[in-house]
Amino acid sequence: MDNEFLPFSLPDIGEEEVNEVNDTLRSGWITTGPKTKAFESDFQDFIGGDVLAFAVNSATAGLHLALEALGISIGDEVIVPTLTFTATAEVVRYVDANIKFVDVNPQTLNMDIESIRKNITPNTKAIIPMHYAGLSCDMDEILLLAQEFDLKVIEDAAHALPTSYKGKMIGSLQSDVTVFSFYANKTMTTGEGGMVVTRNFDLGKRIQIMRLHGIDKAPFDRFQTKKISWYYEVVAAGFKYNLTDIASSMGIHQLKKLPKFLQRRKYLAKRYFDSLRTLPLILPIDDCNGGSHSWHLFVIRLEDNSKMSRDDLILFLRNKGIGTSVHYVPLHRHPFWRERYGLTNSMFPVADKAYLNMVSIPLYTAMSDKQQDRVIQALQDALG
Repeated sequence: MDNEFLPFSLPDIGEEEVNEVNDTLRSGWITTGPKTKAFESDFQDFIGGDVLAFAVNSATAGLHLALEALGISIGDEVIVPTLTFTATAEVVRYVDANIKFVDVNPQTLNMDIESIRKNITPNTKAIIPMHYAGLSCDMDEILLLAQEFDLKVIEDAAHALPTSYKGKMIGSLQSDVTVFSFYANKTMTTGEGGMVVTRNFDLGKRIQIMRLHGIDKAPFDRFQTKKISWYYEVVAAGFKYNLTDIASSMGIHQLKKLPKFLQRRKYLAKRYFDSLRTLPLILPIDDCNGGSHSWHLFVIRLEDNSKMSRDDLILFLRNKGIGTSVHYVPLHRHPFWRERYGLTNSMFPVADKAYLNMVSIPLYTAMSDKQQDRVIQALQDALG
């Protein structure tokens, strides 16, 4: 099927997930309940470091809950990279705080440490580092800045499962909260969903309550057959951010497969490195922090001497039946953020140049070697 369209990403779902979902559907309990509790427990064990884990219906919800639990509010400022998905920033507006956008490092495309320092003001209350493509940020430097200026740190780890930093799993560091994503194209998926991780009991309790309407007891705890306790109290004006047992049924088995998924992603990434190194491309770096890259994305950047523009390359690959994406249109280029904060392209030269030259090419565990060879050959045809 050489001419069949090769999508940018596909989930890798097996019979284990299908059977678990069927078991949940037949159980009569399909919303947040025993499967979600099991998924949370398994996730805590996977991350390690005595963390607490709370399943939510999206990473966006998790970031919002983290900001709310940390007390970020009107008049506060939160530092966010411009090269990220809009959710990283929009959650700051949910709590009526303001955003200071910063540029990225030219090699890693993660937040630039000096840009963070320059943007700290007396109103700054938190930093949201986003581990771009699955490569960890320089967390020691970020945590030192947070300690120096008394700032909270919320890791946007939507790309970073399982990523490690200096031998420690992302999610087990000294940040206040870490948030993971299980969206359809992530390294593991529940369709939609996410997980909030913290080692702070008080923060965890607040997040747990606020994810379901500010109610002090979860529905499953109130309506178990053998210990019915119908009474509950609303202790805050919360949100509807819980994850269903149907989704958690997938998560239980996706998490078990994650080490195998990571090995496959590493293998595919190495094949790209070996085959594309002679082309006029800036290839992503594997790791610079003594850890492990999750390889959620494989982002190539065209060199200045390339004979083809980024947009022409995307069209060329499309005509070859190969799907691609761009991660991301930087937030300073989007009308809402640009106009609200008076942003210009020249304020973020590294992120802006990277954006104009970047393409995300297919890398997912369900992709065969033969399918990857099609991508490699097409890139060699276009740029060789």
